[in-house]
This record gives sequence, C-alpha cells and structure tokens, in this order.
Amino acid sequence: MSVINKNLLRSLTALAIAAVLNTAVADDNEHEKLEAEEFSFALWGDMPYAKNGDSPKIQALIDDINASKVAFSIFDGDIKDGSSRCDDWQYTDAADRFNQFKKPLIYVPGDNEWTDCHRTNNGGYNNLERLDHIRQTLFNSQESFGVKKLKLEHQGELGGEYAENVRWTRGNVVFVGLNIPGSNNNKVSTDAECTSKSARTLDDCKADNAEYLARDAANIEFLKESFQKAKQHHARGLVLTIQADPSFDLPETETFNERTLAGFDGYNKFLAALVAETNNFAGEVILVHGDVHFFKIDKPLIDQAHLIKNFTRIETFGSPNVHWVKVSVHPEGRNLFTIEPVIVPGN
Repeated sequence: MSVINKNLLRSLTALAIAAVLNTAVADDNEHEKLEAEEFSFALWGDMPYAKNGDSPKIQALIDDINASKVAFSIFDGDIKDGSSRCDDWQYTDAADRFNQFKKPLIYVPGDNEWTDCHRTNNGGYNNLERLDHIRQTLFNSQESFGVKKLKLEHQGELGGEYAENVRWTRGNVVFVGLNIPGSNNNKVSTDAECTSKSARTLDDCKADNAEYLARDAANIEFLKESFQKAKQHHARGLVLTIQADPSFDLPETETFNERTLAGFDGYNKFLAALVAETNNFAGEVILVHGDVHFFKIDKPLIDQAHLIKNFTRIETFGSPNVHWVKVSVHPEGRNLFTIEPVIVPGN
C-alpha cells in the first residue's frame, strides 16, 4: 500500500471514529435534555357506559385532551359497562376511539371487556377466549394507539400471552401497564360464585383460576423487572397503571372493604410485591387505577403508623363522570409529580 493510501486510510478511520464519538455525545445530550424536560400525561377510563348514556360526552373528552399539551394518554380499562355484551364490535369501536387521539394512547384492559364476559347479560362468552381476542386484536402491534404512535416494550409476544403488559420510558420516569382487572383479578373462590348469573361451568372456573395464578406470577415478574430497570437508569419515578381497585383502603376511609371478605385475595401477592419494591426504591411511585369511578388521590397501604412516603394512588374518574386527570412531571422539582383533575366543559 502506498504512503498516500495509508494516510488516506488513517484519515478516513479518524473521521469515522470522530463521527461515532460525536453521535454518542449528541445522544447523551439529547438524553440529558429529555431527562430535564417537564411534561404531562392524561389518565382516564371506565367509559363509555351505554347504560349511563356516556357516548355523546366522549368526543368532548377526546377533544379536550387533544387540545391540551399532554405527551400521551393512558386508558385504565373498562371500554364498556358490566351489563352489556362482549361482542367483537366493542373492541373495534374502542380501537377507533383510541386512534382519535393526536398523541399516543396506551390501553390497559379492564374486567368488563374480558373477566366478566361469562355473565349471561354479557352474552355468556368464555372469558378466556375474550382475553385472547383482546390480545390478538388490540395488542398485535409494538406501537400504541393514537395518530402519533409510541413504541412499547411488551412482556409477551405480540398478539399472545401477556402482550398486554407494557412498559415505556419518558424522561426520568418508567411507565408500566399491567393486566390486573377487577372482579378479584379473575380468581374464583366458590362454586356458587362461579355459576351465578353466568354461562360458566365448574371446569371453566378451574381454568380461570389457573389463568389467574399464571398471570399473577407474570405480572409480579414484570413489576420487579420494571423497578430494577428504574433503578439501573436512576429514574426518579415509576408510574404503574392497572384497572382494578385492589381495595387497600383503610377501614377509616372505607366502610366496606372487599379485602376483608373470605376469598377476596386475588390482589394480595401483587400488593405484597408492590410494597416491597416501593420500599426499596428511592424515587416516587404512582399507582393508577379505575374500577370504582370516584376520583381520588391518597397514600394508602399498610397502616397510618407505617406510611409509605414515596407511594401515591390515583383513582381516575369513571362513568357517568366523563372527565380526566392530568399528571405533570417536574424533573427538578421537590415533588416529581403534580396531579390535577380536569373537568370537561359541558360534561
């Protein structure tokens, strides 16, 4: 090789190395910029319910969120009410609604669209078949809903088992969506509960309980992985969204607590894992859920003498209150999150 060619090769190599280094610096700068950026996101769920006549109000809610400057929205389950049929068009209509959002929309499943579909007034479907249908039709893409898409990390293969468990990161916050629905997390405790107003057989309920055990373990595994990822990236916050109200209210704040009933233990292992992971995490943790339809912000879990200071629960609005919740993230603030109920004009 001539001296000229050797010099040319050295120059090209040097330029290539410089380009890589410059790209790395640019990526680091962009990452730091994103971590320091304030942003907000929208929370809503448990709507529309046909029995409450919500449909005319939904467009106003979508328009209101679209007019805001939120980075994305999260729907925390129940695309329909618990006494309407689980026909295929319900899921198609939900996808169409979600795709009206200008920014990404992340969907977390609720009990009304699969767990409760065995009810005779829901059409007497096999609820595990409806769960498979949700996975195949609403979780068959790596991307979120919405005009602008967001790439999501899925626990399972697209369209398959646990594809509905998702994770993504924005700035210094890790976001997680888990399939933890109402109706005791699809756990069936008694034969009478199994067949009451239902098309289920006892064998169907055995299958439900097997599904619950497997999904509960998968949920806890994904939860622990998400906290580990948050620690590795020195995240200041983790936001977890589920559909179910796990009924961890204290007796002082709730006169009737389902978790005191025999057999209502479908959330116990998950809550124990959530408490342990939160206690071992230096950042702020928010649990978002729907199910009961009353807007609420509090710090439940354990008891008054053992407050988990870095844990906050947000319960979103639900039918017939067609409104949403805005959460703002302040990376440099004393409080990482601020929470604001947003009442939609006219609703």
